Amino acid sequence: MLRTLTDLEDYSIDATDGTIGQVKDFYFDDAAWVIRYFVVETGTWHSKRKVLISPLVLGKPNWEARLLSVPITKQQVKDSPNIDTDKPVTRQHAATYLDPHYDYPCYWNGPAPADHITAVLHMRDDHHLRSCKAIMTYHVHATDGEIGHVQGFLVDEETWSIRYMIVNTSNWWGGHHVLVAPQWISDVEWEGFTVAVDLTRDAVKSSPPYRSASQLDRDQELRIYRHYGRRGYWNDEPRRHTTESTI
Repeated sequence: MLRTLTDLEDYSIDATDGTIGQVKDFYFDDAAWVIRYFVVETGTWHSKRKVLISPLVLGKPNWEARLLSVPITKQQVKDSPNIDTDKPVTRQHAATYLDPHYDYPCYWNGPAPADHITAVLHMRDDHHLRSCKAIMTYHVHATDGEIGHVQGFLVDEETWSIRYMIVNTSNWWGGHHVLVAPQWISDVEWEGFTVAVDLTRDAVKSSPPYRSASQLDRDQELRIYRHYGRRGYWNDEPRRHTTESTI
């Protein structure tokens, strides 16, 4: 099932001995477009500090209670390395300080969703993780002009892959929301706050509108991919645990 990241904000994170805090943001891999860490603000028990929690260690989510459980202790969180969540986090920083502290698996050495394998295995050593909240409101440009701004993201609750960017076209086309897959992004100007997509304005304008994640099923996804003449990500799902690129 796909979920919006904004819906996951303020979910509680439960350690083995109590609640750590609430989810306030997400760090995603800007090459693979996969969520790597939740940014969790601790409660008053720990001065409302922000810490990073990997979705790789999540237990079964309790969606109704808006609760995510992790097999770590509050003391581990209290003793965890300081990381400035207001700045990009490097992969080396996570590997050197964060992952060993929590015994997180190194995600770049393990299996990844098949549609992102090449990007994950060939990430640069200085690769940055990006804040999802920071990219909200980035301007989105088609091949022939602007089409709107980033409103949010839809993620796969099993793999934590970002499946779609939600684009708000209100400044151009009457407030409709449309979905754009990360595979259709041709460039991101992080300093210029823009996202370029390999689609025309007319193609976006005539695409199926997006209303809510709860109403989005595979048939609707098929219509979106067929509209753009693209191959669906689910065609690669049987190869999800492959560790070699076939590209």
